[in-house]
Amino acid sequence: MSMYTFKGGIYPPERKELSAECAITAAFPSTKTVTIPVTMGGAPNEPVVKPGDVVAKGQVIAESKAFMSAPVHASIAGTVKKIVPQMVTGNIEVPCIVIQSDGSDNTSYMEPLDPFTCTHDEAVQRIRQAGIVGMGGASFPTHVKLNPPAGTNIEYVLLNAAECEPYLTIDYRTLKEQAQKVIDGFAIIIKITGGHGIIALEQNKSDLISALQDEVNRQNKADIMEIRIVKTKYPQGCEKNLTQAVLGREVPAGGLPAAIGCIISNVGTACAISDAFRLGKPLIERPLTISGGACETPKNIVVPVGTLVGDLIPDVIKLKEGQVCKIISGGPMMGFAMTNAQFPIAKGTSGVLFLTKDETYITDESPCIGCGRCIEACPLGLTPVMTVRALKAGNTEKAKKFGLMDCIECGSCAYVCPANVRLVQRFRMGKALVRAQLAAEKAKAAASQKADGGNK
Repeated sequence: MSMYTFKGGIYPPERKELSAECAITAAFPSTKTVTIPVTMGGAPNEPVVKPGDVVAKGQVIAESKAFMSAPVHASIAGTVKKIVPQMVTGNIEVPCIVIQSDGSDNTSYMEPLDPFTCTHDEAVQRIRQAGIVGMGGASFPTHVKLNPPAGTNIEYVLLNAAECEPYLTIDYRTLKEQAQKVIDGFAIIIKITGGHGIIALEQNKSDLISALQDEVNRQNKADIMEIRIVKTKYPQGCEKNLTQAVLGREVPAGGLPAAIGCIISNVGTACAISDAFRLGKPLIERPLTISGGACETPKNIVVPVGTLVGDLIPDVIKLKEGQVCKIISGGPMMGFAMTNAQFPIAKGTSGVLFLTKDETYITDESPCIGCGRCIEACPLGLTPVMTVRALKAGNTEKAKKFGLMDCIECGSCAYVCPANVRLVQRFRMGKALVRAQLAAEKAKAAASQKADGGNK
């Protein structure tokens, strides 16, 4: 097979051997409770249950009428104990619904729906009703992604099977163990959007090619999808890099893949879509990787959405005493360092890592020496060194010209920086400042317009 790749990127140690051979196993929180964020992607939801309510697994517990929203469902059957703020990924507090299991398996699923005979609108509505969001980390509502603006011509649909983040192996195991479901979900996506399907598989997973191709042939889908191998390199799985590598097309600044005739879906999302149609099952479970040098039991597990990581310790996750230096929600490159393990596994949680001191690199910044390594590593061809200099000077307009808002925060620049400049953190702060400025300008304009209207 031909090898596809993009310019730039880095080659961090993969560390996937820790969990790559671990089959996915089911786990349940020791407290028999889940803490489910009210919103997990899209517009904010509002709870539709209250403390004391008895809920079934799969029942809607939070939703919004906004099209951009994705409803949230009970991941276990039981009683709503309380609705409280809880720390989540990113170390922020958000409203969460706490449910105590009643020990039953009462379900409230939708009726199965044939994805190949239903209408386009029915298919999109089913995905929205199931609360499906992108499971690669971004948590963008899937029904919105699969329903681009009128006039958009979708030529290609990519299944993102790169899984380029070190340590993470949940997509690999899903492809290995549930190929039938993955291919079925991918075929459903292609049916909804049109276009030719491409399974973009990173080279380090080439042992899956034969089995995946056999499954494609078994389901008679070879006419609508194919497998392409992409080079093992970080961040190969980023949407913008994947389209550049596989299709030779560049997503425009501020744009989405649909702008170049492409839609991209994650492996886990494809499985969730299959379940939503075949079983009527909402997105209430999350497969993920547990790994890191401080973890005695690296593994791949599937848990109810809302499971607190701390409630899996020590029954499911056994840690090496005194070895945990950092806890990361997600992968080591784009994940978030957490203050403790008391945060819920959400729809977009692809992994939780427990890292030792040797696996982390904590040191002080040195002055930038202008070596340009960050420019060579940037997968989008940006100039991180110039962007950070503009931010240090307080010039956000200049930083935007150098590509601040186009940065995907992949961390490639920080990884190669010999001065250990906290580039990603500075870019995140810069983006927050730009957004705050835009919000202030918008509020000022609205107030001015209101005042003008009152004077007429």
